Amino acid sequence: MTYLNRRTVMATGLAATTALTIAGGAVAQDAPTLRLSSVVSDNDIRAEAFAKISEAVSDQINLEVYNGATLVPQGTEMTAIQRGNLEMGLLAPQTIAEQIPEWSILTSAYLFDDADHLQAVFDSEVGETLNALAEEAGVHVLAPVYFGTRQVNLVGDEKVETPEDLSGVTLRMPGGDAWQFLGEAIGANPTPLAYSEVYTALQTGAIDGQDNPLPNDYNMKFYEVTDQIAMTGHLVGFDVLAIGTDVWDGMSPEQQEALQGAVDEAIAESTERHIAREEELVQFFKDEGLDVYEPDREAFREFAQRKYLESEFAESWPEGMLEQINGLAE
Repeated sequence: MTYLNRRTVMATGLAATTALTIAGGAVAQDAPTLRLSSVVSDNDIRAEAFAKISEAVSDQINLEVYNGATLVPQGTEMTAIQRGNLEMGLLAPQTIAEQIPEWSILTSAYLFDDADHLQAVFDSEVGETLNALAEEAGVHVLAPVYFGTRQVNLVGDEKVETPEDLSGVTLRMPGGDAWQFLGEAIGANPTPLAYSEVYTALQTGAIDGQDNPLPNDYNMKFYEVTDQIAMTGHLVGFDVLAIGTDVWDGMSPEQQEALQGAVDEAIAESTERHIAREEELVQFFKDEGLDVYEPDREAFREFAQRKYLESEFAESWPEGMLEQINGLAE
């Protein structure tokens, strides 16, 4: 698996300096220290992937992984990288879109069919264009990291068949305009809430539901305090594994190649495991007593796409990019 911009940045790396400045100090290039911040839990498939990357590059790079947002708060990873306070991070595309509006196209509902479609986009001219914009903002994209397709997980037994059925439903969404609009685009009343607070909010009735991929629902044990999962499939969930552009440019070509190669291999395996896990978890949740069913997806798709095309988000989408993305679907 090859990710975009690699040849370009490898060429850039040939002219890189012989020292890498990290965390305020000059570190010899033979063993730079990189800190990776992510919001995922330690039992997450992605956490295992990050550990494999760290091990694979250990002879050239000291990669320290901090999961659970223990190093920097969720949503601040990009700013921390830009300020030189963090070397690597798992960035939500919604976070990137706050600074680079063109990226908001990747946050829209029903854009990607599946993980293969997502990867095809990042491997295309579309990905090259968007990654170049990130590069200009001081962030070098290593890979999109698929973590499952988002479904609606609710308290109560009243089924959701169409977006109209979510009217008035308080649905937890991450903070940020792009996330909140996604909630509106599927018909719900979105409210921002930290990931770590969702379980208690569901348990106490502070919210009616939340949306996440099935592996997240399992990892966070949301199934213990909810009653149903409507398989809306409204967003192919992914984050972006990224490194500071200055940090990347300060690495030797050999270090760049080692890191990119380790990322490619670990993330490809992570994607396969997530897809398999999603299939397994449908039955698991049913066995736990949840009602797992598929609503009228076409009704959701039409409602959401109309919302996005009429929104201010669509104004920032590069001309013709939506058609390019649609054309890459198998």
